[in-house]
Amino acid sequence: MTVTDTPNVSSAVESSDKVASHLHPTPSYDLADHPVPTGREEIWRFTPLKRLGGVLVGDTSEAHLTWESDLPEGVTLREITAEEARGLGEMKPADRPSALAVANASNVMLLDIPAERELEAPVIVKLHGESVDDLVWGHLVVRVGNHAKAAVVLQHTGSARYSANTSILVGDGAQLSAVTVQDWEDDAVHLGRDAIRVGRDASVRHSAISFGGLVRLNTEVAYDGPGGEAELLGLYFADAGQHLEHRLFVDHNAPRTRSNVDYKGALQGEGAHAVWIGDVLIRKVAEGIDTYESNRNLVLTDGCQADSVPNLEIETGEIEGAGHASTTGRFDDQQLFYLQSRGIDADEARRLVVHGFFADIIRKIGVPALEEQLLATVEAELEKNVGTNPSTAAAAGGVA
Repeated sequence: MTVTDTPNVSSAVESSDKVASHLHPTPSYDLADHPVPTGREEIWRFTPLKRLGGVLVGDTSEAHLTWESDLPEGVTLREITAEEARGLGEMKPADRPSALAVANASNVMLLDIPAERELEAPVIVKLHGESVDDLVWGHLVVRVGNHAKAAVVLQHTGSARYSANTSILVGDGAQLSAVTVQDWEDDAVHLGRDAIRVGRDASVRHSAISFGGLVRLNTEVAYDGPGGEAELLGLYFADAGQHLEHRLFVDHNAPRTRSNVDYKGALQGEGAHAVWIGDVLIRKVAEGIDTYESNRNLVLTDGCQADSVPNLEIETGEIEGAGHASTTGRFDDQQLFYLQSRGIDADEARRLVVHGFFADIIRKIGVPALEEQLLATVEAELEKNVGTNPSTAAAAGGVA
């Protein structure tokens, strides 16, 4: 018998539907419980509401994104009803965009990974929008069976006004790496919510990568039993006039659970704005948990703004550890001096510092082909303000 099988631990799980957090409204399918925000609410005060293109109004639409999937043998992607999604145990919507997505989506897609299945290749789903004139509602459930092991990648490209609710249900003893990539065109708007249920003794690594469009992504975690672990990673690069917002809520509603949050972002160009809000709730029942959250921002040019707010809400002192950290700053002068003193010019030194800043996050994602793609995207972003990497230009036939 393991520690998580003992009666006192196995029965000590508090419902995640009842949330006492000022940063997280009570989940509900009822739109009346999620009024149109004014911008004065704590959870909306950083978001540029006027730039959301009417998504919060909630008009119905028949527009869709184009889906392209690469599914390993045994994995299925099919339509289900909204009632079936609720029956699977999806987490209720926690804000107006996710409630609207559930209410207005014309169908629900279920990505199903069978129990006991260990996938050698990642599940890759590409979603592409054709025009910012299209208002698209998305509703997706990802179900990972007990003791399965898998990686799932959702890649967003093109342009649209897109609001989506994604539930990720991870069975007991399963291991999942989930990656969501927001690489939209500059005019796109993406309001997303990834709600993750972590089974007993299961582990989840969720990576949120944002480069393009106006993005507001909520990532939420709750535990279905003790022994669950969640690692939340993030990488974002905001350009001039761009708004990238990531909000996290980890609900330690079971004992002997763990969480670790590590988000890194870079900003460049006039009006670039990044927002990171982290909130960890440790309930009375959550004895023996361990949690830490960290956000670091690297400001590359003048005219940028980074808002970073870590929060801990603790209802019991019987824990192993809880902490948070947040930093925002420019290049480390000592690092730049060290590199330049060894013959590396200033632009290349800055490029190396940024790559080093992001490398730790990228290495942890665990999908090699995607890691290479992300490094190339970081390089393309750097070229806008730092200059072209000579080796990259030479490889492309350009002039260094």
